[in-house]
Amino acid sequence: MVCLVLSGGGARGAAHVGVLKVLQELRVPVDCIAGTSMGSLVGGAYASGMTVPEMERLIGTIRSDMLFKDNPPRQEESIRRKEDDRSILFGLELGVRDGEILLQQGLVSGIQLEGVLRQLSKVSEPVRFDDLPIPFRAVATDLVTGKPVVFDHGDLPRVMRASMSVPGVMSPAQIDGMLLVDGGLTDNLPVDAARAMGADIVIAVNLGTPLMTRDQLGSVLGVTGQMINILTEQNVRASLASLKPTDILIEPALGNFSAADFDNLTKTVPIGEAAARGAAPRLAALALPEPAYAALRAHQAAPPGKPPEVVAAIRFRGLKRVNPETLPDYMDTKPGEVVDQDRLDRDMRRLYGLGDFEHINYQLIEDAGKQIVSVDAIEKSWGPNYLRFGLGLQSDFKGDNAFNLAVSYRRTWINELGAEWRTDAQVGQVSFLSTEFYQPLGARNGLFVAPRAVILRRSLDLFQGDQRIARYNLRSAVGEFALGAAFTRYGEIRAGVAAGRTYASLETGAPEFEPNPNSVPRGGFTLRAVVDQMDDAKFPRSGFAASADVFASSTSIGARDNYTKVDVNGVAAYTWGRHTLMPAIRYAGAVGNDDLPVYDLAQWGGFLQQSGLPSGALLGQQLTFGRLVYLYQVASFRLVPGLYLGASAEVGRMKDPFVPGNLTGTLVSGAVFFGADTPVGPVYLGYGVMDGGYRSAYFFLGRP
Repeated sequence: MVCLVLSGGGARGAAHVGVLKVLQELRVPVDCIAGTSMGSLVGGAYASGMTVPEMERLIGTIRSDMLFKDNPPRQEESIRRKEDDRSILFGLELGVRDGEILLQQGLVSGIQLEGVLRQLSKVSEPVRFDDLPIPFRAVATDLVTGKPVVFDHGDLPRVMRASMSVPGVMSPAQIDGMLLVDGGLTDNLPVDAARAMGADIVIAVNLGTPLMTRDQLGSVLGVTGQMINILTEQNVRASLASLKPTDILIEPALGNFSAADFDNLTKTVPIGEAAARGAAPRLAALALPEPAYAALRAHQAAPPGKPPEVVAAIRFRGLKRVNPETLPDYMDTKPGEVVDQDRLDRDMRRLYGLGDFEHINYQLIEDAGKQIVSVDAIEKSWGPNYLRFGLGLQSDFKGDNAFNLAVSYRRTWINELGAEWRTDAQVGQVSFLSTEFYQPLGARNGLFVAPRAVILRRSLDLFQGDQRIARYNLRSAVGEFALGAAFTRYGEIRAGVAAGRTYASLETGAPEFEPNPNSVPRGGFTLRAVVDQMDDAKFPRSGFAASADVFASSTSIGARDNYTKVDVNGVAAYTWGRHTLMPAIRYAGAVGNDDLPVYDLAQWGGFLQQSGLPSGALLGQQLTFGRLVYLYQVASFRLVPGLYLGASAEVGRMKDPFVPGNLTGTLVSGAVFFGADTPVGPVYLGYGVMDGGYRSAYFFLGRP
């Protein structure tokens, strides 16, 4: 019996496909396969009946972001999670439990990777691996015992994923109660597993694990990667020492090709071919006659496809906090529909995007002749309470600088309907403390109530043209009770009643600007509607978003003034190649015959908001504004998804300015800018101009 042993090696593992090509050309029989990590991926696909040309086509479509980006497209995230993108929050989410700060177990969960693995597998249900077209074994490492685990049965894609779960990069896989990571830590070249299958001759393909140089060890990730490489090399040496004279060793000359370079997988296939051809004389001795080999390969072909099956039911397993009744609305797969793997994969990413799960996947199980989609949902081990932080900086390079620091604390699944209590605090140019208790009124109807309270302190500047003539300190405290309806990933609408008080004091400026009175009671009815289908909140490439806010101040609820203010925003994005156009509009002002009071005037001005003026330079009764932004994507990197050059054309009008003689009429402005999408938020460096000779430079870290 000839058994093929395929080592791990990350992206270097695509060289295994080149070896398989040569084995087929030479008619070398492969009676069994054992693989670790990337070797389990290639080996499992081939063992399940996938052909070499099919593998080549598939790996040619794989990119790093397909494997290491778990969240669904932003359009499909829940509307509550999208709202976070409008803040200055950034970075990883930390868990809080029993007074401890907890970290997640990996940078990615592997949701999208499993979707790719399901495409590679020709079997869709759990099986005995001896019953595959070619008997197969995959090796993972038990993170608790530190011992190798050899899989001879199970759901093939899940087993492949467990075998290649690099510690620190990907969260451990959980199968049969075990916490599993990359098999390369304990058995990267599983010769022993092949012997246990009855192998007389082993064809071992060792990709090697090159150690990093001293210069490459300058970070925690570099040191961690080197430790894994050392452990891997040690167990590989033991496997190589166990090879017999009759065994054949193939070692592709991959040089410094990175194990992380999943964007260039196809480049290693010819290297694998060349290495196998170097062993051709010994391999040829194992060749079968052409008829016998053709019969063997026919026997090893993928099992005949089943007719399309209908989903009888969807079941959720493993849930302790999350109510399973709330989840079906986030899935496009419904009972009574034909099983669609691509649709189910999108469903898993959408469920993961809710933010409650450490990992989520599915299996197709036959129960009493019916097809069941069994969803295994692993809730976050560092939940259900979370911390996030935020940072915002801005400067006009004229001495007017500002910063904001933010923290958000969120408690989830307080009850079975999914109640969430969120508290946000920010200090800086705008300081606030807000808290909201979001209580769904049913598991699936989308209705909710949301009482909230906000304490806010901010500055309000008065300008004459682009010269500041006064600055106020505004403080307010407001409570609101709202009733609303959420439309899963599309948007929400809420209506409520709010009451509170606003205080004002003059910080700088002439005495005539002293506020009178300096304390004003507030109260009224609120209405807010939001729809958000943008693919990205920072540098969008497609989609649209709109919001409308109405505040009807009423003396019947304790307010000093009766008036109604409306604020409407809309933006869209259209992309071709590296080019993007983003039209946007805004209207803010009074509706009806009552003017807005000074403490609730429309304020505008600044970068991309009548560029050339200082931030907030326009203050008046009614704002009408339109803008067209052009973006050109210069480059993209793993940690910086986009570097952009941009320009804007802007037209606006501020009616009845608060400062007599201030800018009015049609205002035409524009800006040019550089933008970067960084791990700590968007960065903008821009220069704006407006008719009338107004000029200004801008720097922003965080949303402008």
